[in-house]
Amino acid sequence: MIQLRPRTDLFENGVLQSMESRALTYLRSGLPIHLRGPAGTGKTTLAIQIAARLGRPTILITGDGWFTAQNLIGRETGTKSKQVVDNYVHSVKKIQTEVSAVWSDDALTRAVSEGYTLVYDEFTRSPPQANNPLLAAFEERMLIVPGGARRERVVQAHPSFRAILTSNPEDYAGVTAPQDALIDRMITFDLDNHDRDTEVGIVSNRSRLDQLRASRIVDLIRALRGSPFLKQSPSMRSAIMIARITVTEDLTVGAQDPRFLQLCLDVLESKTSGIDPKIRNGFRTHLVDLVRSICASQSAENAA
Repeated sequence: MIQLRPRTDLFENGVLQSMESRALTYLRSGLPIHLRGPAGTGKTTLAIQIAARLGRPTILITGDGWFTAQNLIGRETGTKSKQVVDNYVHSVKKIQTEVSAVWSDDALTRAVSEGYTLVYDEFTRSPPQANNPLLAAFEERMLIVPGGARRERVVQAHPSFRAILTSNPEDYAGVTAPQDALIDRMITFDLDNHDRDTEVGIVSNRSRLDQLRASRIVDLIRALRGSPFLKQSPSMRSAIMIARITVTEDLTVGAQDPRFLQLCLDVLESKTSGIDPKIRNGFRTHLVDLVRSICASQSAENAA
């Protein structure tokens, strides 16, 4: 459990502010929020920022293929024994031993009972059955928690309990389709790739790179999305990586700087559709042509 504070160094424009404001409105009404989108679109950053603005302690967990419902609710962690010695009658000693299970609440139970904000990152990486406890927590605002000796207890949700979930598209490796019943209990925001101005603002803000060079890097990444040379579409995260190193090494964003071209290859070449040398050589030529074209186009616009 952590106490988050809203970050003041994040890039925000009208689009992002509107999404954040709407999400907070729905959360304050008690509804869970789901941020869905490709890797690198800022889902986790946005989820944590929204949680911080709620002002409540936050529990952050990340989905995993080995997750079970116990990872959300809790489990027995051992046993404890209690021994009572009765010497009431001097000549008789009576010893009574009681053994009981020790139960430890986990993330969801703690958030529900204490009124914390639960941020469940990449929840679709967990098996669907592991997320079953979320159904009652979201719909009925309660949990049925098993206890020792098969005794169950009902945990009613604290009025301040809130939940923010994130997920990648179902075609990502390691991602499973969530239950329709769970999706139906949440308000989903789809974060696809942002518009160009938003991406330029975020990349410039995260890297401290000037807008001109940041815009050229963003245009390169955007031009490569859907490229036949690439098996994995590059995200804004790739643009931020390139921009940060461009700042630290003071690179020229252009084909005339071999260090910049090598940087782009190091970041992006692993996303090609195979290790075939022809594919990689074709990608390298395509990348250089794109960098030249983007820089020439921007120079022409600035001159005009």
